Amino acid sequence: MNFNFEYIDIILLAMIAGFIFLRLRRILGRRSGYEENLDSGISQEFPSKNTILNDLEKTGFDDDAKNDFLKGAKIAYETIITNFSNGNLKNIKNLLNKKIFDQFNEAINERKKKGLISNTTFVGINSASIKEHKIINNILEVTVDFVSEIISHVKDKNDKIQSGDPEKIKKVHDTWKFSRDIRSKNPNWFLTDTQT
Repeated sequence: MNFNFEYIDIILLAMIAGFIFLRLRRILGRRSGYEENLDSGISQEFPSKNTILNDLEKTGFDDDAKNDFLKGAKIAYETIITNFSNGNLKNIKNLLNKKIFDQFNEAINERKKKGLISNTTFVGINSASIKEHKIINNILEVTVDFVSEIISHVKDKNDKIQSGDPEKIKKVHDTWKFSRDIRSKNPNWFLTDTQT
């Protein structure tokens, strides 16, 4: 009798093991030696940089977005130039990244040390065009070429003109780079680089 129970136990365990094996095989599948290379499958799933830029063109930075951006960039350009000339960085701090803010602050302090006073009259912007735009590590960078007309001169503490001409309109060509984090809820752009 004992032997019969042992055989029944062994048969029962074998049936359970077989059932578990078949279930695992159905869920996990079998390796046949012809499996697709997983590395190639993964690389195809992630979009390339060009695809991201194309999607950006279609959605986040299409022609309407570019026009809206340029309107804001023109306002920022005039505001930054005027306030920098007046030595007032408080009004434009939220438009500058730390590097540009430090550069502007240093230039203003240097002007004060020398006793110089900058005067700028912003006449207008002749043109503003996007030179390039790209994404680097989720940061959208947009480079803009500005052509503007400005009257500017610098005087010393004795009111003597050191540079510029208070009567002459000067045409200025600037290339400025603005950036923003595309993951951020903050819609503000920051000036990150200037070239004159």
